[in-house]
Amino acid sequence: MSSSQKYKITFILIAINVAVYVYTSVVGGNFLETDSSMIYQWGQVGGLVIYGGQYYQLLTSMFIHASIVHIAGNMLFLLVFGLRGEEMFSLPEYLTIYFLGGLAGNMLSLLFLDLTVPSVGASGAIFAMFGAAIIHARRSVGQSVLSALIYGFFLLFLSAAPNVNNLAHIGGLVVGLIIGYVLGDRRKRGTQYKTTYSYGNPLSI
Repeated sequence: MSSSQKYKITFILIAINVAVYVYTSVVGGNFLETDSSMIYQWGQVGGLVIYGGQYYQLLTSMFIHASIVHIAGNMLFLLVFGLRGEEMFSLPEYLTIYFLGGLAGNMLSLLFLDLTVPSVGASGAIFAMFGAAIIHARRSVGQSVLSALIYGFFLLFLSAAPNVNNLAHIGGLVVGLIIGYVLGDRRKRGTQYKTTYSYGNPLSI
């Protein structure tokens, strides 16, 4: 059993996201939609990060969601792709994929999104887990990764919408694909090494 399966990190992350949503709902006084004061304080606003020094928003925005529909959709996908990731990655690998993917999406947003537009949600991190899982599943057994790339960018296309931070999705997906490929390649090489250098039957003396 891997360490990520032992601690069920997916359920922990879902619990944290839900707890944060409940907190922002209680403080903001609205359960269906997160109050703008909570979004501007804990979400990511480029101008506040760059000129206001609120660098913590690069991290906290990954746990803030705009509405109950937003968090419900994200947590559903996190459940699906997160549990799949637990089958493939150790706890350190899982957390690296999740947080680097989320940060990559936020950094891309910081560079190219309007500095006055707030960005919230865990979708960048979730796309990273999705990308890592689909490409790792093929690379680790020596299969072509082309289908994984097509599948990944097809889902990216389906998720694109006017009020969706597509930059966060792109950043997360690309980072997930890269990390998943590297980890899959290492495991493929390890399997080949064991096969090539397997020991023969012991001799009786």
